[in-house]
Amino acid sequence: MNLAKDDIEFIKAHFGEWLAEQSLGKPPAVYEIEPRERMVRVEEELKHQRELIRQGFDLMEKRFEQITQRIDRFMIWTLGLYVAGIGSVLAMIWRTSQP
Repeated sequence: MNLAKDDIEFIKAHFGEWLAEQSLGKPPAVYEIEPRERMVRVEEELKHQRELIRQGFDLMEKRFEQITQRIDRFMIWTLGLYVAGIGSVLAMIWRTSQP
């Protein structure tokens, strides 16, 4: 689509006038306040998200501590059973070797 020179000149001549009618040249104060409000809301939401993330990490840390305690108890029981088993086997071997 090609524009004729007359069309281009017409557009140039009236462009400023059209912008003024649409108030795009200088936005009203309402449009200046809205981005500020939106920024504040976004900042508040980000702060809320950070708090939720912190709470999630705290819960994960507690859960990992619980798992660590369970593993420690399991290892102690396993070691105890292992030592008891070896002790029993050694006692049986010692008894059978005695005349």
